[in-house]
Amino acid sequence: MPLSTVKTNIVQSIRAFRVQELQDAAQALGHHFLYANLANTQSKQDVLDLIAKEFTFPAQASKNFDSLYDGMTDPLYKSGPQPGFILVLEHIPAHAKFDKEAREQLLDIFREAADYWSDRKVPFRCFYSFSVARAPSADKLAIGEAETTESGEKMPTDKLVDVSPEALRMSSPFNAGYWLTAA
Repeated sequence: MPLSTVKTNIVQSIRAFRVQELQDAAQALGHHFLYANLANTQSKQDVLDLIAKEFTFPAQASKNFDSLYDGMTDPLYKSGPQPGFILVLEHIPAHAKFDKEAREQLLDIFREAADYWSDRKVPFRCFYSFSVARAPSADKLAIGEAETTESGEKMPTDKLVDVSPEALRMSSPFNAGYWLTAA
């Protein structure tokens, strides 16, 4: 069982797992499997809308982070006993319109939901990956300007087009040597 070493209530990087393995594990455990590929989202609202749609939450769950949390907790708990949850948020955007703060707020919502379900003795595991870079735009290349987020965070757009779970499994994202030679 691929999840035997993973805590029952956690939010963590997908690095060690493949989506299909997680889906198979959810089926074997009798858990709900929820998946959202956020690669084509741009803004906070896009992310919220897609998660609500893919997880089949009510429309009000996409209004803001608080309503997303509400959609993952009380209504589900009140609807009857839950066997457990395995969620995958693949390619969470990492750019100016969805900056580091927004990414952390999103993951905090899922961490809070994991705590909520932990208090009720229901497994809740959320796995995620980031889309950390994309090719620089032609006009930025022409003037040699580095792309930055609204908070001034430099984006490594000259190194990678995207980071897949497979690439993350090959090396730690904190191994600068790997990323510098990958370009």
